[in-house]
Amino acid sequence: MGISLKKLKHQVVVITGASSGIGLATARMAASKGAKVVLAARNEAALQQLAEELRSKGCPTAYVVADVGKEEDVRKISDTALSEFGRFDTWVNNAGVSIFGKAMDVSTEDMKRMFETNFWGVVYGSRMAVKHFTERRVPGALINVGSLFGDRGTVVQSTYSAAKFALHGWTENLRMELEKEKAPVSVTLIHPGRIDTPYNEHAMSYLEKQPAHVGMMYAPEAVADAILYAASHPTRDMFIGSQAKLTTVLGRLAPRMMDKWMEGTMFRTQHDNRPSNPREESGLYQPGYGMHERGTNSGWVRNRSWYVKASKHPVLSAMALTGLGMYVWNASKNNKKEQVPYS
Repeated sequence: MGISLKKLKHQVVVITGASSGIGLATARMAASKGAKVVLAARNEAALQQLAEELRSKGCPTAYVVADVGKEEDVRKISDTALSEFGRFDTWVNNAGVSIFGKAMDVSTEDMKRMFETNFWGVVYGSRMAVKHFTERRVPGALINVGSLFGDRGTVVQSTYSAAKFALHGWTENLRMELEKEKAPVSVTLIHPGRIDTPYNEHAMSYLEKQPAHVGMMYAPEAVADAILYAASHPTRDMFIGSQAKLTTVLGRLAPRMMDKWMEGTMFRTQHDNRPSNPREESGLYQPGYGMHERGTNSGWVRNRSWYVKASKHPVLSAMALTGLGMYVWNASKNNKKEQVPYS
C-alpha cells in the first residue's frame, strides 16, 4: 500500500470489544509488546479490571464504556484516546455479537440490533479512524475484524453472516477509495475461522441446545497475533487458519458443493448437547460477562495458525514451497529413471 507504519511499541492502539475473547487477548498482547492501549466495551467492571491489570505491568492504559452501535459512544472512544494520549495510531473494530437461529425464526428487531453492533459499529469506528489519520497526515492502521462467514454464507447464523458480509463490503470499498486518494491509512480485513472465545455464550440463541463450536478451532491469541502484525505492517487481508481460507476459496470455486457441505455439517456442529442459555441473558442488548478469553466449546484448539505465520513471512513461505516443489519434482524424475528397464 506504500504506507509505513510505526513499530507497535511506539503506538497507541484502540480496541473495541476489549472486555473478552479476541479483544481481551489483543489488548494483553499489545500491552506486552509495549503499546499504549485504549480499551472500549460495554462492561465497565471488566474494563476497569483489565485496565488495572495492564497498568500494574507498566502499560499506559485508558478505557471508555461504550456501545459501538451508538455513534456518539464511538466518538467518546476517539475523544478518550485524544485526551489521554493526544492521538491513536491503530484502531481495531473488533466488537461483535451473534444470533443463533434459522433465518425465518429470528425477529427483525433482533436483526436490526445486531447490525447496529456488527456493521454500524464498524462504520462509525472506521470513519473516526480515517478522520483522525487524514487530519494528522500521519499514517495509521484501520483493522476490521470480519469472519469466515463474511466470505461464505452459513446456516443457523444467517443474521451474523449477513452483517459480516456487509462489513467485508464496507471495508473493501473504503480501502479502494482511500487508496485512490492516497490517504495515509492502511486498511486490513481480518478473516477469523472458528475461534475459542465466549462468543457463543454471549450470543442470542433461538436454539434448544447451547451454541458452541464443535470440532477444530483456533485460540484467540492467533487472531491477536494477526491483528497486531497488521498494526505495524500494511496488509490487505489476514486469514486465521487454513480453515477460513479454504472455506472462502471453495465457496467461490465450488459454491453448490459448499452449499451441500454446509447443509450437512453446520446444523450439527454449531451447538452442544446442553440446554441453551435464556435469551434474556445474551449480550445482544446488554453487556456479556467479561475477562474471559476462552469459551465453553467442544473440540480441540490449535494455539497457533501456521497460515498466519506464513502470511507474516510471504517471501520465505514462497521460497519454502518452491523448494518443496522442486524436491518433489526431482524425486519423481529420479524415481522414473530407476523404473526404466535396461535394454
